[in-house]
Amino acid sequence: MNQTIRTIHAHHSVRSYTDAPVAEEMLEQVIEGGYRCPTSFNAQHVSVVVLRSPTTRARIAQLGGNQAWIARAPVFITMVADLNKTMAGVRAAGGQQVAHKSVELLVACSIDAGIALGNMMTAARSLGLGVVPIGGIRRNPQAMIELLKLPSLTFPLCGMCLGHIDEDGPRKPRLPMATFRHDEFYRPEAIEAAIEPYDRTLMEHWKAVDRADGSSWSENLAEHYTKNYFPNVKPVIEAQGFTHEM
Repeated sequence: MNQTIRTIHAHHSVRSYTDAPVAEEMLEQVIEGGYRCPTSFNAQHVSVVVLRSPTTRARIAQLGGNQAWIARAPVFITMVADLNKTMAGVRAAGGQQVAHKSVELLVACSIDAGIALGNMMTAARSLGLGVVPIGGIRRNPQAMIELLKLPSLTFPLCGMCLGHIDEDGPRKPRLPMATFRHDEFYRPEAIEAAIEPYDRTLMEHWKAVDRADGSSWSENLAEHYTKNYFPNVKPVIEAQGFTHEM
């Protein structure tokens, strides 16, 4: 196993950061990790907004559901689906962009943003920095759009806290590999058989790290996935021009 694979395998989310700033050289290396990623059609339809301002990070922490680590981490990076960029390219060639009206292009943007985010997280961990991805910015996407001055045909997909690690903790246990890897065809029975023992394992983990508020995997899903937990996404993303007519 080489060092890159060890870094990837050792990944876990970090929510405790020191006050030390992230050196610009390190930040550039992390961001370039995302910048160099492949994108569908070489569209490069992902942009990042890098935030260092304590006031801005405190506001995002509030918008994200009072996640204090967003305010604590010295850097917050927002991953943006950017079809404003591609529209400029289409216009330069004398065309009129319509693909932003399709579900496909939103999916493609999300996949490419995820690839970039994954590379950036790996780059950060290889430099000894801590990271945690943040989906909570979609709780109030309109406020995020206004805060970051995002134009139409852009949307804040997720964010990432970045900083020097203060307190590091153990990795959460995962569902068995059989629930992730399916050879030749999908095997639902592997998932059903794994849920109860994994619930017990996860509760043991919460107990070991003194998390009295920790819940089992199935209970956590039932709390969030029995409702539309971020209802503002659809109306705001449509208002941004992602109309899904195609």
